[in-house]
Amino acid sequence: MKYDVAIIGGGPAGYTAAERAAQGGLSTILFEKNALGGVCLNEGCVPTKTLLYSAKTYDNIKHASKYAVKAENPSFDLPKIIARKNKVVKKLTAGIRMKMTEHGVVMVTAEACIQGRATDGTITIAAGEELYEAANLLICTGSETVIPPIPGLAETEYWTSREALQSKELPASLVIIGGGVIGMEFACLYATLGVDVTVVEMMPAILPPADEEMGAIVRKRMEALGVKIHTSCKVTGFDSVSGGVMTHVLDPQGRELQFSSDKVLLSIGRRADTAALNLDAAGVKAERGRIAVNKKMETSVRNIYAIGDCCSPIMLAHVASAEGEVAAENIMGASCDMDYKTVPSCVYTLPEMAWVGMTEKAAVETGRKIKVGRFPLIGNGKSLIMNETDGMVKIIADEKYGEILGVHIVGPHATDLIVEGALALRLEATADEIISTVHAHPTVGEALAEATLDLQGRAIHLPPQA
Repeated sequence: MKYDVAIIGGGPAGYTAAERAAQGGLSTILFEKNALGGVCLNEGCVPTKTLLYSAKTYDNIKHASKYAVKAENPSFDLPKIIARKNKVVKKLTAGIRMKMTEHGVVMVTAEACIQGRATDGTITIAAGEELYEAANLLICTGSETVIPPIPGLAETEYWTSREALQSKELPASLVIIGGGVIGMEFACLYATLGVDVTVVEMMPAILPPADEEMGAIVRKRMEALGVKIHTSCKVTGFDSVSGGVMTHVLDPQGRELQFSSDKVLLSIGRRADTAALNLDAAGVKAERGRIAVNKKMETSVRNIYAIGDCCSPIMLAHVASAEGEVAAENIMGASCDMDYKTVPSCVYTLPEMAWVGMTEKAAVETGRKIKVGRFPLIGNGKSLIMNETDGMVKIIADEKYGEILGVHIVGPHATDLIVEGALALRLEATADEIISTVHAHPTVGEALAEATLDLQGRAIHLPPQA
């Protein structure tokens, strides 16, 4: 049988594209070598956030006296926390499988690759010992953890996010290599559960893509939690020592530092996982494994598309899903372009952090005149109610027209509230339009309106500007 669409990879990109194509009446086959849901659902977004929610619950109970509640000697059961995480993942993967079945998507559990160049409008895919044919192919094989060639690493027992999510025992101490989103979320998780955590980051600041001012707020909170953070530092080697690992680091002044820990967690980034696809034989252009695509998610070969981490400039699950929809629509005859302007980024630390659009630095570098509005959450009623006032909302706008260019939030529910910022960018909203939108009280969302008012020097719950 020749299918209308073949999809290699069952993560957010693949299963979203499969459902959309099947909804459009296309015969669809989906290949996944591991578990449906990909890295995000099985080894990334969902399991980490499930564990972090348990950690936050424990932290709230531990500090219950802040809310005039007595809760003596709180404790946690790590194996049961892990079991709950697995239950959540299992429920979601089962839901994806059910949706695929309901829409008539054929699912094959096997690693797939392209069998040479397409002939007569037919693309041949090999999976296991079987060959399959399709008129269109979507490649969405995701990404894998970068393992750097650091001396001693190959002889060291280290963790990636996979091992960190599976361990049913807490190390007494943990060194995390990389202060990006993944690294800081794990730092928050383990520090909240009582682990001695050290983070080593090569860049001058943690969370490099974030606005520097907002990242500094998160850093201060993480340090208050007990996380030791070393930025502008380069890891030069590892040694296995009795009971753990010795990490060798050069600080900004070129001095050698040594950190002894039970475990080391690598979180320096991810790269496209395309080695098994046979891209060269198929004529699909790629650079260092990353597939080249245009705004329609088309590759260099007609009727072959790529979506998700294997090609995207932004490795996020919600981006992969959006790209899947764009590709599926184009296969069905539409003419859709992928637009990354309104992609929000979320960090599930305590407090949460989220942003969309330009940072202050990026906006300044465009050469345009800008205004910046800020509202600290110490002035927000709902934040005071929750006793979560370590945070701020920051709005960046064009000075001439008041167009919103960037929205940045650190604080409770930041990852939910950022949707308002994304919509503002999508609609090219101005400060006046956000200000004139009534925000419910008492909510953390009011802080978005207040920060926007601050652009005009008239925030309600801030002292008058000098």
